[in-house]
This record gives sequence, C-alpha cells and structure tokens, in this order.
Amino acid sequence: MRKTLLLLSALALLMALAWPLSGTAQDRGDTPLDRIAVLVEDDVIMQSELDQRLNTVKQQIRSRGNMPPPDDVLIPQVVERLIIERLQLQQATRMGIRIDDISLNETMERIARENRMSLPQFRDRLVADGIDYQVFREQIRDEMTIGQLRRRQVDNRLQVSEQEIDDLIASESGAIDQDVEYRLSHILVPLPEGATADDIQQARSRGEALRKRVAEGENFSELALSESGGQQALEGGDLGWRSAAQVPTLFARSVVLMREGDVSELIRSPSGFHLIKLQERRGGERAQITQTHARHILIQPTAVLSENEAQERIISLRNRVLMGDSFADMARAHSDDRGSAMRGGDLGWTNPGDLVPQFEEVMNRLPPGELSEPFLSPFGWHVVEVIERREHDSSRQLMRAQAREIIRDRKREEEAELWLRRLRDESYVELRLQTRVSGL
Repeated sequence: MRKTLLLLSALALLMALAWPLSGTAQDRGDTPLDRIAVLVEDDVIMQSELDQRLNTVKQQIRSRGNMPPPDDVLIPQVVERLIIERLQLQQATRMGIRIDDISLNETMERIARENRMSLPQFRDRLVADGIDYQVFREQIRDEMTIGQLRRRQVDNRLQVSEQEIDDLIASESGAIDQDVEYRLSHILVPLPEGATADDIQQARSRGEALRKRVAEGENFSELALSESGGQQALEGGDLGWRSAAQVPTLFARSVVLMREGDVSELIRSPSGFHLIKLQERRGGERAQITQTHARHILIQPTAVLSENEAQERIISLRNRVLMGDSFADMARAHSDDRGSAMRGGDLGWTNPGDLVPQFEEVMNRLPPGELSEPFLSPFGWHVVEVIERREHDSSRQLMRAQAREIIRDRKREEEAELWLRRLRDESYVELRLQTRVSGL
C-alpha cells in the first residue's frame, strides 16, 4: 500500500508560494526564506516547490529499486517537468478550463476506492505519509485540468481516414487481432524546433553514443533518468505495457520484430532521436463474449395510454402468445419498437452492453425458448423471448472501430509531444536557480 501511495504522490506538486519578507534569514537568525527558482511567463516556481518535487521523485525512483542519479543530473528533469506543468495550467486558465468541486470529489473517491479505502481512510493515510491532503487534492485538480486541456488542444484536432484504418488492419505491425503486449522503455534525444543540420548531427551522435553505452552493459533505465528528454524520463523511460496496436507508429515495426532485452536502432522523428528497449513480452487469449439472439414486444405509455394501461396491454399480449398466437405476428401488429416490429420483434444478435441494463438483466436470466414476465425499462413495458445464445469472438466485427481508436491513440501521443515542445519553445522561462543547471 505504501508503494501505491508513493506512486500516487507523484501527482503532488507541493505548491508553496511563500514570498520573501524584508530582511534576510541571516539577519534574523531563523530558517532561510523561500526564493524564486524559475520564472514561467507571469508565474513562478519557488525553490521550496522544486525541493519538494525533487524529494518526491527520489522516493519514487527508490521505490522502483533504482538509485537516484546525482542532483545535477536529476534537477534539470524535475525543473523541466514543473515548467511544462505550469505552462499547461496557464493556458488552461486562459481558455477558461476549470474543474469543479463535484468532479474533483468524485475523482478523489475513485482514487480512494482503487486503494481499497474509504475517502477518510485515504486522507488519513496520506497525512501519515507526510503528504498534505489539501495540497494533494488541488494537484489532482491540476492533473484533471491538464487532461481536459490536452483533449481540447490535441484530441479534438485528430483526424483518422478510412485509408489509414485499412492500412492498419492490413499491417503486420498493427497486429490488432493478436493479443500480445509489450513492456517498453524509451530514451529521447530531443531536437529543437527548426533544428539546424549541426543540431541534427549532434543529436544523432549523442543517440548513437547512448546506444553503444547500453550495448556495453549500462543500465537502460538509469540512462533514461539521466539522459532522456522524453516525458517518461523520471520513470526510467518506462512506457508500461502496451498491445502491439498501441505502440506508437514510429516504433511499431521495430518492436514487433524485437526480442526481450533488445534495443532498437536509432529512430528519427520530428521530436528527435529515439531508442526503444523491449523489456518484456506477454500474450493472452482472445476474449469470447456471449451473444444473445432475442425478440421482444414493447408497449410505451403515452399521453393517452397510462403506465398501468400499458402494463395491462403487455400482459394481454403475453397471454395470447402463451395461448398459441404467433409472437412475430403480435410484435408486427402491436409493438411500439417499429424497427424490430417489422422483423417480428427480432433484435438480432446482441453483445453485452448493447441494450439498456433493465432489459439485459431480464434477458440474461432467460433460457432459450422461454418467454419473460412483463417488465419495465426506460422505454416502456416489454416481454422478451430468447431464441438462442452463442459464444462469439467479435474482434473482427469491431476491428474497424478498434483500428480507428488505435490510430487516434498513436496520433494523440505524437501530437501531444510536438504540442508540448511548441508550447515550451514559445514561452518565456527564466532560471533563477542558485546553481546553474546544465541542459536547460
């Protein structure tokens, strides 16, 4: 549990904006005053905030079994992450994005449930771990704000063509219908926007040198911590488990052909040069779903037909079917679901989740050939008969919809990286760190 909370506390950007008072700490003989570490547009990052985030990151790294790199290596990564977060929050404010307390409270309760606690228990555990609950809560609000900003700035601009879907389905590297997952690690040697030929050559040389160091036995995750410019650098470059179809397009073909422990050749993108290591590979079985073939009759209450009258009518129709009248004829003549009525009430094969819960709950309890009692759903009064059931692999039917989402996911990651780099390059940032930090 403590390890889980350490991971959650990575979200906590402990914002202590304590402005200096008159005089100096030495004059008064008390604790040194806070000071500005970085100016970010019209906002600031305080030294206390940087120190607290640095300590949190070190705890995370140790919890994963790694030793944190020296401060002169780690501080640039932490400062850059703080700058990127602050720039995104500033843009969200300009766009009027604000997470209300109701949404925030729901998210806090969900986080507590995921840790198998009530919200009061979760709050007490955070306090016991030395984490200010209110500060943590506001940082969750910031993370939600940033997520909403990215959906507006990145997700809403993504477009997927039918040709892209066809290409992905046909592509070996897409592997949509192969339930295989990869755990990847990543190092990015970044390029500035509008990079010169010299910039590109220097970045390429640095990437090749890093690949050589890995080949000679250096730890990939430790190199990512100290050298990578990617968003996951502080996690040792860990991209987590991804299906073959969820691997970014840029890396997909290389990853499919790699063995565990392999490191890719240098991969070029607009963001820079990438190295990918395949940490692990795992496979799974196809998910089978139970499909139900059913038919129904619906009677809807109206302004002239009360709910009680609709109930009495569906009871009468059910009795007629039980007495031998044709279900299909009753549906065609009386059902208010005109789409299925034309087919004798036939709903065809349905997947779990296709129908409203009240309908599915009754339908799923019925054995084939049995007629239900009358029941109420948001649409009105029904009787339903299950014709047959089958176990079905629906992946082929859903493939195009899945392919569309997979392409969007890939584009989202690539576009987000470029959007963040543009946001950073176009913003005013001034370092006021006591010691100059390399790499910024």
